[in-house]
Amino acid sequence: MKAAIVGASGYVGGELLRLLLGHPEIEVAQVTSDSMAGRAIGRAHPNLRRASDLVFSPHSALRPADVTFLSTPHGESLQRVPGLLDSGGLVIDLSADYRLKDAGEYERYYGRPHPHPELLARSVFGLPELHREEIRTASLIAVPGCISTASILALHPLATSGLIDRAPTVVDAKSGSSAGGLEPGPAGTHAERSGSLHAYASAGHRHTAEIEQETGLTVALTCHAVEAVRGVLATVHALSSSPPDEKGLWRLYRAEYGREPFVRIVHEPDGAHREPDPKILVGTNFCDVGFGSDLHGGRIVAFGGLDNLGKGAAGAAVQCLNVRAGFPETAGLEFLGLHPV
Repeated sequence: MKAAIVGASGYVGGELLRLLLGHPEIEVAQVTSDSMAGRAIGRAHPNLRRASDLVFSPHSALRPADVTFLSTPHGESLQRVPGLLDSGGLVIDLSADYRLKDAGEYERYYGRPHPHPELLARSVFGLPELHREEIRTASLIAVPGCISTASILALHPLATSGLIDRAPTVVDAKSGSSAGGLEPGPAGTHAERSGSLHAYASAGHRHTAEIEQETGLTVALTCHAVEAVRGVLATVHALSSSPPDEKGLWRLYRAEYGREPFVRIVHEPDGAHREPDPKILVGTNFCDVGFGSDLHGGRIVAFGGLDNLGKGAAGAAVQCLNVRAGFPETAGLEFLGLHPV
């Protein structure tokens, strides 16, 4: 398959390039970036020097491809997607523009009416663990946000089990600096970020809508910035009138994820990595999930850890492509990570 990446000079675009250049079934035919047009990909992504002769084209020079990945800021995919769909190729959007099924929720969280609400019904939420069969026939796949993916995969077994009381479920998410993109603003500079641990969204974060859409729960999400380049860790506090014991939670999570290629259950009795740790997931497409039962507090604690550029973005997009195209789901995604790092 011939692939094109729109917005390939950013962090997510670079991770897509890294994965697709090593994919056995994909030829990267075109990469676009207005800011880097005419320059070799190694100028934006030094890790890809000599990996390819590809040169960035301006967005206006985009040609039809078998699959087009949109790695652009929120809002830019809104007008691009209809034309790309008309060309007949598969579209995989890594922005938030087509993730939400409810146009009213989109306007609430993004402050503008959705210009193509009819396409929201066609779009498939790009989380194979929940929507694998829908992805197999999709023409538009919307890859979820990094915090959303970690939170949803941590929560999903609990949400479908009926164990959670109807009170709001609290999600405390921590993310590395690359989640803010290549130009995150003053708060993302090294001088401000180094040594810092602070909340940047006490309530109302946009990923709340995605988590609620996919779990059916009322969610109270707070997000923190931590001193790491890559990684997201979502800690879920779910109130339950009768929290199950550890064995019950093991059964629940094994039944849900025991056969999933990219979800690992991590809950060890001891050791430095007894629960999910994003540090050892850098460069991988894994989401590690863990859990604990707090009988005293009447709650279940669940964890979801991932690389925000991997399973939280580019890796998930490639996984969706594999499912849609009928390739082995793990194709191009076999990297197991490094330890120590």
